[in-house]
This record gives sequence, structure tokens and C-alpha cells, in this order.
Amino acid sequence: MTDSHVTRRTLLRYGAYGAGAAALAGTAASWDRLTGADIPGRDDGSLVVATLGPAYGPEAIRTLTEGFKKVHPDIRLRINAVQATDWSDFFAKILTQIAAGTAPDLVYVATEGVQLFAQRLGVALDKWVKRDAAELREYFTDVHPSLVESMMYEGSLYQLPVEFNAADMYLNSQVLKRAGAGFPAADWTRDDFTELLRDMKKSSGSQFTPYFWTNRLWGGVVPWLFANGTNLLAESKAPGGAWLWDGFYPAADRRGRGGGFRWTTPQATDARVEESYDYLASLIQEDLCTRPEGGNGQNLIGVFSTGRVGVTPAGGFWAGGLHQAGMKPGSFDVQYFPRWRTQRMQFGAAGYALLRTSKKQEEAWEFIKFAARRDTLMRLFETNQTTPARRSMLTEDRYREMGPRHWQVFYDTLDKFPDTGPIPAPPQVAEVEQVLLKHTGTALASRRSVGPALRRMQSDLEKAMEREV
Repeated sequence: MTDSHVTRRTLLRYGAYGAGAAALAGTAASWDRLTGADIPGRDDGSLVVATLGPAYGPEAIRTLTEGFKKVHPDIRLRINAVQATDWSDFFAKILTQIAAGTAPDLVYVATEGVQLFAQRLGVALDKWVKRDAAELREYFTDVHPSLVESMMYEGSLYQLPVEFNAADMYLNSQVLKRAGAGFPAADWTRDDFTELLRDMKKSSGSQFTPYFWTNRLWGGVVPWLFANGTNLLAESKAPGGAWLWDGFYPAADRRGRGGGFRWTTPQATDARVEESYDYLASLIQEDLCTRPEGGNGQNLIGVFSTGRVGVTPAGGFWAGGLHQAGMKPGSFDVQYFPRWRTQRMQFGAAGYALLRTSKKQEEAWEFIKFAARRDTLMRLFETNQTTPARRSMLTEDRYREMGPRHWQVFYDTLDKFPDTGPIPAPPQVAEVEQVLLKHTGTALASRRSVGPALRRMQSDLEKAMEREV
């Protein structure tokens, strides 16, 4: 999503994600950040939904609670906006609540945690989806099958996606004009991208950075791996899922679908992975981009809006962020990620996961359906803080006042590039991402550092993937 809202694709630091003592052990470091507002407290009979606090402010909570009450006046609802700095902090606090016996019924989970929650904590939605198929048909017709497949695990569906963000390329129009460059074509290549960065560099001052990217799982090095026809972990599809695809999607849309993604054998020493890192190292050596920084990239909005950065990967969430930063329509635009061996792109999505500990599973299912309704999402995503999962919501009216001009890119990333897929997020995602971030920084210290760093990354990834979650 993954940087949907304010903190979509950020570091997951915790390796122990089980319930009970394992959860407490894995989250002890976050106790100092836990506040009374984060604990639901005494059970008052409400259906409790946990969301990421910065993503869901008072207005969003009011939209959901008031809207749900109109549809289901008999179900008491409490939305617990957990104040967390990022997804890792959020998941840690949820696990602390589970260990303390105050677990919510539903948790808002991004791609980073889908398989983690599905394997250890979640309830498959299959029986409800089959039961309410007639009611859900309109939803699935409006949502791309790739998003749905990213919410499946070993043949079952665990979430209904309500939003997503693909790693497209944002370009500052002022910088393009200064460089005498036109807006890139949809099928622009890696070499076209490199030449554009060089033109930007020549026409700008010493404080200017042509390409800026952050060191994280979503939008970091992974888009370049996808474009080069590879991945951090070997990727395949789980069997199953025909019950969903045959029931809701036409033959053309269900071709090649399965029961969810599997990410297995580490392949950091694959020749194409090394080639991708070597390319990024060459950009750094040529002073066309900085070494990747950590964090969620929020500081980037300021430097991009003032013309100190030319190009950066981001999703539909940035349209709203740049508008709020004062950028007018026409001052920025968006294009697909450049083509290399392929033009496959990556995305992250999010939806509500039902916990096994919930004693209100029927009520929780009603909330999941309500949260995925078009009228609900229209009210919730008015400011373009993300890309709605529903195709019908992406219209010219939505982006007329905020931009960008090529807003169609957001959903066309799925529609025109059917092999576009989710970031690699197995149940061991916490350790996998730790390893990726650690060794990416080392690998890009210089071009000579790439090979040795990737060999160390391979070793650490193998250890991480061997561990049980």
C-alpha cells in the first residue's frame, strides 16, 4: 500500500509474531511507546477495529462509525486508531494487545503483514464470500484480480482489498522544463531514465538530486528487480482459488491465477539481482541519485515540491500529499516505472483481517463488506491519500483539482501490465526486510561492494527463511 496515507511501506522490525509469550517477547521494545489510548480497555460489547492512527484520523473514524451505524444500527462499533510511527510499530502494538487479552476483532493489514496474519492469526473469509456471493459480485467486478490474489494465502482469501499503491514514477514538471526534457513515453526504458537524470543534473545546481529513493521493501530496490525480470525471493503461485476465480471473474481475468503468492528460495546472488544493484550503484557513482535513505519518505515531499528532486517512485497516495504541500495540477505528473527486461511493476495493498480470537466474527464480516463498499470508500478517500482498490473510483473529476494529469497510470499499472505483482512478503517478512535494508545500504557504498554484500545478504536470507514464524 502499501505508502498509502502517511506510512505505507516502512520497516517491520519484529521477528516474533506469535500470540501469547512470543508476541510479548517480540514487542517488548515497543512498551515505552504504548499509551492508554492504544488499549481497548474493558469489553463493552463493541466490535473493535484496529487501524493505523496516522492513517485514520478523527474524520475517517467518524466516516466509518457513522456510516456503519446507518447500515447496522444493531452492531456497536469502536475503531481503535493505534498511534504508531509505522507499520512495524502498529503490528507490534496489536500483538501486545493480543498477548494482553485485549485483542481487536479486526486489524487493518497491508501486504507486508497479509501472510503473517493469515498463517498465525487470521480467519479465512471463504465461507462468507461463498454465502454472500450475489452481494459481492459488484465488488469483485470493480476490483482488479491481482489485488484480490495478493490477499490470498494457500488457496483462501483473508482480506478484501480496499486500497493499493503501485510504485510509479513521479516527475517534477519544473525540473523537466529546466532540463529541456519532455514528459517520458509510457514505454520509456531504463536508458531513457538514465539520460533524463543526466539532463536534469546538467541543468541544476549542486543541491539538486535527480533521483531520490528510500531504502525499504516497497519502492526501494524491489521495483528495479521486477523491471529486470527477477525478485528477492523465488516467486510462484499456491494451488487453489478456483472457487473464487470461477465464481467472480471472466476467463480472461482468471487465467494464470492461483491461491495466492509463494515467496520461497532466496536469490540475492542471482545475476540479474546483482545487475540491478550494479545499475543503482552506477547512478550513485555518477551523482545522479543519493544512497538510499531509511524511513517512509515523508521528508521527500518538501524537497520534491521545491524542485530539489526531479524523480521519485511513489503511488497514488502522493497525489494527495503533494497537493497538501501546495503543488498545483501541472506542477507534477506521474508515469509508469521504466522498462528494463520487462515492465513488470510492484504494488502493495491493504484491507481488514479478521482475527481468530474474535467472538464477533459474523459482525466483523459485515464490517468488512461495509468497508469495501463504493460509497464508503468514496467518503473515506476524498483527498486522494491512496489509490482506491475500486477501478470505478478513479475518474477525471477525482484528480482535476489535485492532479496529476496522467492519473490513469495508477490503475492502468494493473490493467495494462497484468504481471504486475505484490512486493515479496512471506510470513518471515520481518526478518527478510531487515536483511534487505541492512545489506542494500552496504552494497551501494560502491560498485565494488555489490557482489560481497549480496553474498552476505543471501546467507542471511537463507537463515531467515528457514526459521518458523
